[in-house]
Amino acid sequence: MTEATETTEATEAAVGQADGHHHHHDHDGPHGYASDKPGYLKRMRRIEGQVRGIARMIDEDEYCIDVLTQVSAVTKALQAVSLALVEDHLGHCVVDAAKASDDEGAAKVKEASEAIARLVRM
Repeated sequence: MTEATETTEATEAAVGQADGHHHHHDHDGPHGYASDKPGYLKRMRRIEGQVRGIARMIDEDEYCIDVLTQVSAVTKALQAVSLALVEDHLGHCVVDAAKASDDEGAAKVKEASEAIARLVRM
């Protein structure tokens, strides 16, 4: 198994554990992030490289504060991606659902609120 595969599997496991299960919601049409999918993928690959760099720093017994500085940078980068995804989701998925029906719109707003609550919880 490659390091990238292990990292991806560990990330997927952590995401699944964060709320107890994976969500796969029915959604007609492209997702909110579809308009900048290449940009999101580029950002995530950069973050993945940063995470591998942190593991390398630990393996090479780097100074604790230097490792923590890099962890903070990755955390901020993930938060920036999260905020962009929330904005895209609200601007596309939630708006489209609200246009379709009040019930669908209300359900998407509730779903988005719950996702935001998970993001701000520490």
